[in-house]
Amino acid sequence: MRVFWYNEGMKTDATMVTIPKTEYEELLVLKEQNAELTQKVEWLMGQFRLAQHRRFGASTEKSAYDQIALFDEAEAVADETAPEPELVEVEKHFRQRKRLVNDRLPEELPVEVVEHDLPVEEQVCPKCKGSLHIMGRDTRRELVIIPAQAKIREHVCLVYGCRCCEQKGIEATIINAPMDEPVIKGSFASPEAIAHIMTQKFVMGSPLYRQEQDWNRQGIMLSRQTMSNWLIRATEDYLEPVYDALKKLLLQHDTLHADETTLQVLREPGKPAQSQSYMWLYRTSGTTHTPIVLYEYQPNRRAEHPAKFLKDFKGYLHADGYEGYHSLDDIIVVGCWQHLRRKFDEALKALPNKDRNGSKAARGKQYCDRLFELERTFAELPPEERFAKRLTLAKPVIDELYAWLEGMTVLPKMPMGVAKQYAMNQRTYLENYLLDGRLELSNNRAERSIKPFVIDRKNFLFANTPRGAKASAVMFSIIETAKENNLNPFVYLSYIFQYAPNWDIRNNDTLLNQLLPAFVPDSCKNPTPR
Repeated sequence: MRVFWYNEGMKTDATMVTIPKTEYEELLVLKEQNAELTQKVEWLMGQFRLAQHRRFGASTEKSAYDQIALFDEAEAVADETAPEPELVEVEKHFRQRKRLVNDRLPEELPVEVVEHDLPVEEQVCPKCKGSLHIMGRDTRRELVIIPAQAKIREHVCLVYGCRCCEQKGIEATIINAPMDEPVIKGSFASPEAIAHIMTQKFVMGSPLYRQEQDWNRQGIMLSRQTMSNWLIRATEDYLEPVYDALKKLLLQHDTLHADETTLQVLREPGKPAQSQSYMWLYRTSGTTHTPIVLYEYQPNRRAEHPAKFLKDFKGYLHADGYEGYHSLDDIIVVGCWQHLRRKFDEALKALPNKDRNGSKAARGKQYCDRLFELERTFAELPPEERFAKRLTLAKPVIDELYAWLEGMTVLPKMPMGVAKQYAMNQRTYLENYLLDGRLELSNNRAERSIKPFVIDRKNFLFANTPRGAKASAVMFSIIETAKENNLNPFVYLSYIFQYAPNWDIRNNDTLLNQLLPAFVPDSCKNPTPR
């Protein structure tokens, strides 16, 4: 038998009830099950709200709760003795809304002048029948777009012979006029054609089947198979040596960024077509004058791949929380505070609207916002001063954040528990940005560089073979590096495909260096906006 007391309704007197032991134990089990089910419901509702936001909400991580005071700013600046401001009524007025645009036409564009004149028989005054004269001109300008045009370039090599040798019966002398090597032997591909197809696919996101349809509409029967062959062949012959040279330069830096994203390769040996492969990204930091962005295709996400790629690198590596980076030798991994802020933001969005204001998730997010706000004030400082400012101003904020997290009790499977666990597990790597003033608070630089691939992936969906995936990684690398260095991708690729076939770039580093972004002529650069 078990005895317990309870209050029924609003009664103040406790009532003693006697129940069998089995019923009491069943009651305890039901109470425990109810608590467990309540926790599961809360977790599922949080996941539902987060999924709804991801599907229908804005992608920004800003919210109305970002401005909540964290360090008691209101109490610090409040002055109850200060008089209230007087309200002054002003006359209503209307302000014309100005449209802020930066549209302008470059002066380098050719100008076609079209004059609109009166016929000779109409150049007579309708009143006095006198001759009319030109007294002024009204001019309007318009931008004319001419779609991509195709033409055939026919190379004619003149062959010379010696008449004297022919008459004397001496061995004939034959001399050919010099002619550049074709970009692909036995093909009618030109440097401009390959560069155009490549930029349309990897810059404009137009898959080859769409380009095939566009060419066919112009009467040019150019198949996607032929275009694919051109791209892979030109990449393996000319872009891979440039890629390898850029990789050597990349590994000479002492601060890099890394990230990875998924890629589907249909015909990968030993794997089903639905399995995921990976595209890895490595790039220079913001302190370099000649940025380098390199992609690398790999069939999986094993840690051996960054270890192999970065075997000659020693220094700081900005990365996310993936454990594969943490086992790299002679490399100090710098964690990403934006990832931690995103965890708090997801925990905030998983809460009902009424519970968000003043929640633990909101407070955790505000700690991260405080660090990013400090970084904005340090942006123009030299690295030495930024290093000192971080230790003075940012480190106390980090210490306060972790002291607050350590004293917090939260269920580990709930979104806030996930955020806390991520923060505690990544603390060493998150604090590493305090070691050097050149380091950055987040890995956003790598995420911005991998975004073009993610966007294009939505268009071409998958790679057909590992060879094509590797070629795509090289092409993306050359194009994104060109964009980072303010080069026109089409002009830069045309430059490479024009000169590389005539240079021994695999055995002559001097010639190879002339194809790198830092040494190409100014004609490859984008026009400077005026």
